[in-house]
Amino acid sequence: MAQDHLAAPQPLEEHRRLAAFAGEWAGEETVFPSRWNAGGTASSKVTARIDLDGFYLIQDTRQFRNGKESFATHGVFTYDRDDRLYKLFWHDSLGYTPPAPATGGWKDNILTLRRGSLRGTARHVYEIIDDNNYTLKIQFSPDSEGWADVLTGIYRRTT
Repeated sequence: MAQDHLAAPQPLEEHRRLAAFAGEWAGEETVFPSRWNAGGTASSKVTARIDLDGFYLIQDTRQFRNGKESFATHGVFTYDRDDRLYKLFWHDSLGYTPPAPATGGWKDNILTLRRGSLRGTARHVYEIIDDNNYTLKIQFSPDSEGWADVLTGIYRRTT
């Protein structure tokens, strides 16, 4: 007689919604002056894929300024079915270890995620324009009150 096994969890519609960001993208960015750089324009290449049985969007970004790589990120996005929040595990070439993932959710076509650290709070705002374009705004606040732009960009699908 066959034993009954618990069925493996399946991705939810909330997980599938992250597929909007899957693909290859070219970005045009404005980097605002900060303690890390003087600001200016940049271009970026974004590669993102749905992986691990559909539960995660894994995104790698390479930013270029003056013909050289200037910044890189590795983001892992998911939906947490326990607390019903989206999570972004963010790592970048500045080398800070995030104490916790960014968390948040969707409102219409805008995904907003916030993450805190000893330095303050960062807010990532992704807006889907259509199937081939999205925008990103990264902002920072030392007190979660006033927000200063760190980066804005528009990304166009290349494949």
